[in-house]
Amino acid sequence: MSTHQSHPDVVMRLKRAEGHLRSIIDMLQEGRSCVEVAQQLQAVEGAISSAKRVLVHDHVDHCLEKAVRDGSHNEDDLIREFKAMIRYL
Repeated sequence: MSTHQSHPDVVMRLKRAEGHLRSIIDMLQEGRSCVEVAQQLQAVEGAISSAKRVLVHDHVDHCLEKAVRDGSHNEDDLIREFKAMIRYL
């Protein structure tokens, strides 16, 4: 498995979201207001969405583009992979 240039950034974003999620669990166990919890869940959801977007864009910009330029993959396979990736945006 190859590491993409964006992977360290994605890992950092996900670790931050993981820590944030743990604090949300604590908030629930402490009986904090649902509004506060919902607000924090929205922030975690945004962080994960951002990490996913970075990963998908990096894959399209580098892996698929490289495969097109190299001619190392069948065009139909590349189109299918592109379509599969952009479903996650």
